[in-house]
Amino acid sequence: MARRPMSLQTRLMTAVIGFVSLILVIVAVITSALLGSTLERQLEDRLHSYSSTVTQWVSRVPAKFANMDNILEINDARVPGLLLAVSSTEGGTSGVLFPDTKDEWGGVPQKLTSADLDRIDAALGGQPSATVTIDDFGSYMVFAKPAPNGVNVVTGLPRTEIQNQLTTLLTVIALATIGGLILLALTTAITIRVGLRPLRAVAATATRVANQPLDRGEVQITERVPASEADPRTETGLVGSSLNKLLDHVNDSLASRQKNEERMRRFVADASHELRTPLSSIRGYSELSLRALKQQGGEAAVESTTTSLERIQAQSLRMTRLVEDLLLLARLDEGRELVYGTVDLTQLALEGLSDARPTAADHHWNIEAPDEPIVIVGDAGRMHQVVANLLANARTHTPAGTSITLSVSREGDEAVLRVHDDGPGIDPGVRDELFARFARGDSSRARQTGGTGLGLAIAKAIVEGHGGHLTVASQPGDTTFTVRLPLSPATASTD
Repeated sequence: MARRPMSLQTRLMTAVIGFVSLILVIVAVITSALLGSTLERQLEDRLHSYSSTVTQWVSRVPAKFANMDNILEINDARVPGLLLAVSSTEGGTSGVLFPDTKDEWGGVPQKLTSADLDRIDAALGGQPSATVTIDDFGSYMVFAKPAPNGVNVVTGLPRTEIQNQLTTLLTVIALATIGGLILLALTTAITIRVGLRPLRAVAATATRVANQPLDRGEVQITERVPASEADPRTETGLVGSSLNKLLDHVNDSLASRQKNEERMRRFVADASHELRTPLSSIRGYSELSLRALKQQGGEAAVESTTTSLERIQAQSLRMTRLVEDLLLLARLDEGRELVYGTVDLTQLALEGLSDARPTAADHHWNIEAPDEPIVIVGDAGRMHQVVANLLANARTHTPAGTSITLSVSREGDEAVLRVHDDGPGIDPGVRDELFARFARGDSSRARQTGGTGLGLAIAKAIVEGHGGHLTVASQPGDTTFTVRLPLSPATASTD
């Protein structure tokens, strides 16, 4: 069975509390060791001082009378808690423990038994100092020193105070450690919980977004990490800020997808509409021709059939042009269909205006072009198509008497071609979709109010294929289409 993974908060708390606990234990061990060593040295210094004093007591007693009773009889001075033992060849071995206080043992010194004396002798083992535990009395530090009269004197002091102080210290450290760890755990838990709150907000936002149906229909992601939890100046807030940026991009992408889907549906509908008209005409005239052949016969049938075939041919040509325009747009999207060469934009503009003038004699046609040629690198045939489409667009959507001006100029490293008219302007409702395929101001798509709606889309695709830009600015009485194209290197270097 797989072990349940720990949360980030649990791992952080375990790591912090465990590490701090280890540090506190190490500090406690080092502190107790240093304090114990210090107290041991202080006790040893006191013991050496008492040993010198006691040695003077013993030196007043002849060696053969050096026993504890005689020593205590001659020297009445007492040291609280002192252990005293003497050993001589004539006087034997004896020892006594003085009480720490007047009330302890009734103020009467306690004699050491032979077992206690043997234990002290074994602990010393020929060494000047040692630690020994005496039954019923505890642990003592003892020090052996010979007196001038040859008597071996052993003095000792209890280690109870050291042990009590170390016990008190360790108890205080343990309680302080436990209390500190509890406080640390609470503080760490609160700090981590507050610190991870932006991540929880990120997770909650991501969960809400994940539960939204994003695979169909019009989708808009409105969920965002709250601004208070998405401060990029903090690490966790940076995650929330990054998620908000990601959601913004995803929302824009979904909106673009929906827009493309709508454009595609509109494109299919418009293409179907454009193709349906010639196909219906072809079908109608075909049926008319067959009916005339079956019913009328003779010269009348021939005349009717000829007229129908002419209409069928015209509609077929119209449908062919539409399909060719769609094929041209597809190839331009793929970066194909352009054959580059040197193009004199000035000459191309003159030819384009000459071709357009006879088609609308009721308009006023003007041209503004420099005397010197403006040369670009491009496809002359396609650029001529751009000029023709822009002029046809201006002619078709302006009333009689409108002035149309075609101008060519050079601005910096760009060649600029403009088509200006003083007509009624472009409806703001269609301006954003003006260069879209099948875009037309007349929703009825009547033949007399415009073509298929591919002219400006083709012009824009050709211009962008040359590395240029096609833009429009329009208001009532002032509409201008502007084409900007990079000059050829040779032309640009002459400036």
